Amino acid sequence: MKKIKYILPAILLGSTILVSSCNEDFTDTKPTSSVGDQQIYSTADNLMAAVSGMHRNMYVRWGDQGQVGYFGMLMRNDLLADDLIYPSVGNNWFVTDMRWEHQVNDNSTVAGYIWNYWYRVIRNANNIITYGKDATGDPKLKDQATGEAYAYRAFALFDLVQKFSSRYVGGQDNKQDGVIIRTDPNDMGQKARASVEEVYKQIWADLDAAETLLTGKTKANNSHFGVDNVQGLKARVALVQQDYKKAADFAKKARTGKVLMSQEDYKKGFNDYTNPEWMWGVRIASDQDDVFGNFGAYMTRNFNSGQIRSAPKVMSKKLYDLFPSTDVRRQLTDPTGYHLPWFSETNSAGKVVRKSPYTAYSAFAYTSEKFMTTNPANANTDVPFMRVSEMYLIEAEAKYMSGDEAGSKTVLTELVKARDKSFTSFTTTGVAYLDQVLLNRRMELWGEGFRFLDLKRRGEALDRTGSNFVTVVINSVFKVEANDKRWTYLIPRTEIEANPLCKQNPS
Repeated sequence: MKKIKYILPAILLGSTILVSSCNEDFTDTKPTSSVGDQQIYSTADNLMAAVSGMHRNMYVRWGDQGQVGYFGMLMRNDLLADDLIYPSVGNNWFVTDMRWEHQVNDNSTVAGYIWNYWYRVIRNANNIITYGKDATGDPKLKDQATGEAYAYRAFALFDLVQKFSSRYVGGQDNKQDGVIIRTDPNDMGQKARASVEEVYKQIWADLDAAETLLTGKTKANNSHFGVDNVQGLKARVALVQQDYKKAADFAKKARTGKVLMSQEDYKKGFNDYTNPEWMWGVRIASDQDDVFGNFGAYMTRNFNSGQIRSAPKVMSKKLYDLFPSTDVRRQLTDPTGYHLPWFSETNSAGKVVRKSPYTAYSAFAYTSEKFMTTNPANANTDVPFMRVSEMYLIEAEAKYMSGDEAGSKTVLTELVKARDKSFTSFTTTGVAYLDQVLLNRRMELWGEGFRFLDLKRRGEALDRTGSNFVTVVINSVFKVEANDKRWTYLIPRTEIEANPLCKQNPS
């Protein structure tokens, strides 16, 4: 099959440095301020081609195989936390993340990758928004492409401000340093960081613009933005800002008319973005996979990579033990590590041994089979970025936090009944019930990249004690208090040196 040529113009490596992709699937162009680049955005079809390039950028390798688009960030968001475990160091990928070493290092390639990746997204969004105003062609297609660009810019700023700034605190002025806001492709000079409050104002402005432009438009597939997942992003942002009424309202809007997947579908490996519960995700074309850089090469159980064979992903025993055996979410984890179709076999010495259907795969207790590739010979797997269940969880948490416990229970009961057919109702109240809301969020979204940011937004400490973490893997990082500076990444040294107006975070 012929590879599609996506338009991704010369891009911003940080907020100040221009680079171009050398990948054969990208169109190398002149600097974006040139006439040649402006011509790229001269038609509605070209704008949508540029947006398609941004979608592909969500899974394109940035540097090493741990820096693959947004995938690498999703995995790090869980590995920094307390629910997803490496049972061994494996082949050492992501081990330094679990040890909390990158946030404190301004020369870290990981911190640089996160910072530079999102400013690349912002740069491309700015090109579409700015130069696309004069594009000719189908006005609806033009609006759709521009709306998606606004959504991408908002999402990029949202991830950046959560990681490179201290947490947003509702009811305060939030004047602490945020990140650099750039909305013009020609804005490449030195620039100071905006406040956290100012960054969130820009995020909301972009999401409002995206929702307006995408209203009445039909997204081609779940890799695109539509009104539903833009409203889902609004629900996420409002939850982080502790604007609970707004969070509940947008979560309900985002899920309206949508369904929760069946228990049968829940067990199918989380590898199909046409699943009716998926609101946003990505599918990698079969001829565009990165093999050992893909999400599936680390997070699935059945792909034959060295990492999966030696260090399959394990659930925290503390989390596993809190859910009944009738809950489908618990059933994807095996406390013995011998999932079906693992089998017993009598060897030549007459001893019964357990064997794996996958050659040389190690068995570790509490290994998860939530994520599975459709073809064990290929690491490709669809990856979820947003699901309907998340909207239920946001709505339930937000309703409780705004004083509507009864409304929260109505929403969460619907979700839990879909996951556990034996469940009837919640009997706890107050903080004990809130614990149930948060536990369901942890179990439902396990492995999907939420836990680190959830702990940070709620101002909670990391506590890995009493679970099945391996000391040598995490280098004894069992506890990190909520006020620890390591919750906020240092800004890359390259940015500070190129842009002296950008103030570094405390170290």
